[in-house]
Amino acid sequence: MPARFLPKDFYHALEEAVGSANFRHADNIPQSALGDWSTERGGTPCALVTPRDTAAVSAVLRLCHQHHVPVVPQGGLSGLAGGAVPSEGSVLLSLARMDQIEEIDTSSSLMVVEAGCILQRIQDAAQNAGYYFALDLGARGSCQIGGNISTNAGGNRVIRYGMTRDLVLGLEVVFADGTILPMMNRMPKNNAALDLKHLFIGSEGTLGVITRAVLKLHPGVCGANTALVALPEFDSVTRLISHAQFMLSGRLTAFELMWNDYYQAVIDGTGQKPPLATDYPLYALIDMQGADPDGERSAFEAMLETAFETSIISDATIAQSHREIETFWSLRDGVSEILSLRAPVISFDVSVPRSRIGDCVDEIRAALTQAFPKLPTVFFGHAGDSNIHLVAGPIDQFDPTGKNIERAVYEIIRTYGGSVSAEHGIGLHKKPWLSYSRSETELATLRLLKRSFDPKEILNPGKVLS
Repeated sequence: MPARFLPKDFYHALEEAVGSANFRHADNIPQSALGDWSTERGGTPCALVTPRDTAAVSAVLRLCHQHHVPVVPQGGLSGLAGGAVPSEGSVLLSLARMDQIEEIDTSSSLMVVEAGCILQRIQDAAQNAGYYFALDLGARGSCQIGGNISTNAGGNRVIRYGMTRDLVLGLEVVFADGTILPMMNRMPKNNAALDLKHLFIGSEGTLGVITRAVLKLHPGVCGANTALVALPEFDSVTRLISHAQFMLSGRLTAFELMWNDYYQAVIDGTGQKPPLATDYPLYALIDMQGADPDGERSAFEAMLETAFETSIISDATIAQSHREIETFWSLRDGVSEILSLRAPVISFDVSVPRSRIGDCVDEIRAALTQAFPKLPTVFFGHAGDSNIHLVAGPIDQFDPTGKNIERAVYEIIRTYGGSVSAEHGIGLHKKPWLSYSRSETELATLRLLKRSFDPKEILNPGKVLS
């Protein structure tokens, strides 16, 4: 319902539900609330509310449900798929002021937090308590845990600790009609019927609004052994992952893969001295975190030595200090420089079975070269968890909207049985391609869930599903 048709008492009730300090009318909404880190732009919202507790969230949703007003939940607005941009005439529901760490239970290795808590605060609080919260991604300083959960965020440590889904023990969720669903489980084992929290993890705010969470903590880490290695071909990548996992007893924390085009682009873009020569086909950043990195160093070095002796790797350099570790990671994080220097670009976040990544990248590269000669591309990714990233651009001289480039890439991903979204969600941006990764039966089931949980379709309308 467009904002101009809403009665004044609706706005009065909305303001009363959250308090005048937490209510903004359409003409007073900051520009920062109108978009995320994607290029997607939505409609014009009618209001912005920032409730301070679950009861206020419930009151807002109950009111909007009664008046058929769409609601768009917002976290840190660091998403890359347009999942939190406004729908036309919507109430923006920001969780930013629900940012408390309620409890750290060290005896049970868990933390209870509100959904608006910034990821880095959670990481720091866990570390100060002698523990480790394993989710980590570049937006750690601004993303909120509720958004991480609602998109099932991935990040740098999935190979060892899993996706966000694997780090959540319990949730509190508010339905579209304001009903509060308490699922604040605190136990790793709870097999008392279906675990409903999984319906909301990764649902991008379309089935309910996450307000609180119980998070799983891991034993604290004091540092890492880190190496940058060069590889002769993609078969060596899969061999090295298996070799490292075996020799390190599953303690491999990160395996970040960079093709030569990416490595060269980062070196050129940052002016950084290359730790390894720039003429190898592939590079991998290998990381093993632990409580005693000095004591574990011999095992890490032995793993690399054996890999070199068996010709899995062509060259390697081991970080000798925390500063060198940061230097190695700056190569992987240098994608921001590439995005800036090559704008406008189109970025991809896809996954295919790990054994087929090499062939898939070769096929994508060949298809783009044939369709768009001289289009610059770089390939990189987490690889150990099947995730590939691709940045193509500048695209303005080749395909200004990027749609034809997207089609070429996603057609190939579909033939490999892959996913058009490995870790960033669907939102608005990838909605046209969702059927490339989900069968019609799966999509029909998702629509059935949507109708069951949100019959008036007020929650994040237009996102994920058509």
